[in-house]
Order: sequence, then C-alpha cells, then structure tokens
Amino acid sequence: MATDKKNDKERSVEERLQSLFQLQTYLSEIDRIKILRGELPNEVKDLEDEIVRYQTRIQKYKDEINDLKNLVNKKKADIEERKEKIAKYEEQINNVRNNREFAFLEKEKEFEGLEIELAEKNINEALLKQEQKAAEIRHTEEELADNEHILVEKRKELDEIVSETRLEEENIRAKAKELEAKIDDYTLAAFKRIRKNARNGLGIVTVQRSACGGCFNRIPPQRQLEIKMHKKIIVCEYCGRIMVDGALVGIEQPVAEAPVKPKRKLKSASN
Repeated sequence: MATDKKNDKERSVEERLQSLFQLQTYLSEIDRIKILRGELPNEVKDLEDEIVRYQTRIQKYKDEINDLKNLVNKKKADIEERKEKIAKYEEQINNVRNNREFAFLEKEKEFEGLEIELAEKNINEALLKQEQKAAEIRHTEEELADNEHILVEKRKELDEIVSETRLEEENIRAKAKELEAKIDDYTLAAFKRIRKNARNGLGIVTVQRSACGGCFNRIPPQRQLEIKMHKKIIVCEYCGRIMVDGALVGIEQPVAEAPVKPKRKLKSASN
C-alpha cells in the first residue's frame, strides 16, 4: 500500500491529467446511461411511495370503522341497560307510598329515556360515518389499483432498459474503479467534488478555441500556455473545472478557417 502511495506522488501531472480525463470519459458514459433511463427510476419510486400512502389511508379508514362499530355495540348495550332500569322504575312506581317517591322515579325514568335517545342518535351518526368511511375505502382502493397497474408497467419498462444497459454499465464502472485506484486520493477527491458541483457532471474539460470547455469563458494567453506546459493542475477561475490541453488527451483542436478574400471583378473591355 505504501508503494502505491509513493507511485501516486511520483506520477507526473501529465499522467494524472490523462487519468482524470479518461475517468471523466467513463463517468460521462455512465451519466449517458442514466439519462437513457430518464425519469423512470424517480417515477417508480414516487409510485411506490404513493401506493404506501394509499395502503396506510385504507388501513386508517378500516381502524376508524372498527372504532365506530365498537361504539355502536357499546351504545346498544348501554340502551339495553337503561331499558332495564326503566322497567325496574316502572315496577317500583306501582308500589310507591307517596308523591315524593313517585316524582323521583318519574324523573329517573325521564333521564334514562333521554339517555336512550342520545345513544340512538350516536348510533345513527356512527352508522352514517361507517358508510362514509366504506365509500372512502372503495374510492381509495380504486386509486390504489390504478397506481399498482401503472407501477407494474413502469417497472417492466425500467427493467427492460436496465437489462439492456446493465452489462455495459457494469463494465464501465469496473474500468472507472480500476482507474480511480491509480489516482492519488487528494486529486481524486478534488475531481469528484468539482464534478458534483458541475451542472453537466464535467469535472475536467479541454480548452476549446481559447476558452474553457465547461463554461466557455475566454482563457488568457498566459493561462493557456501554463495549461499546455502540464506542470501543474489548473482550474478555470470562472467555473472551477480542471482544464487540460486537448493535445495531451488526444483531442485535436479545431483550426479556425482563414477568411476567404472576395474575388475582384474584371472590368469589361468596353469600359
């Protein structure tokens, strides 16, 4: 391991720049494959999350229905208990000895009757809510079924694309990993940081027509000369990308065409 680190230090700037540019080529290919897949992975993930939300909502409605059923059963039992009390009071009324006892028992009967009416009202409200919750469950189950169908189609489409590109991506990733092992930790970390912040994923670019190949801002002649000398790693002062001479990585720079001089018209003999 120590030998590898020593080799990293001894590796020339030219070699490091060439390795970085080749690594960028591999990573750009992986980016291309991801673009080919498009938004499908995100769409699949969104649909999966939406399905979980529907399932959670349905379970919540079912729990609420169970609570309402328990309330109805409780109220029904309460009504039966109060009816028994009323029957007991009516039996006691037949044996009252004075008006005071009669008035007390009548008030108790009236109270129990009002409680029964309230319990029946609560039961009717609970039954209505159960119907509403059941309707919400049916509606949500329909939406759930639609989303599950769409998810199956999206997954199938994504699996087809992934299966077509999986081998290619795995091979490229293996090459990129092998190449990363040849680049020193500091340079590699800086490159990855620059690439992460770059909108198009380019961490290293060539100089094109005297301009940065990433942001296309013009590079001063002195800076261009320093880049061509390959003595140190130079970054663009505008976008922060590493810049490399195209000739170093085997890319020919376009040659500006010389302006074509217009042909002079010959004067006619009559003139």
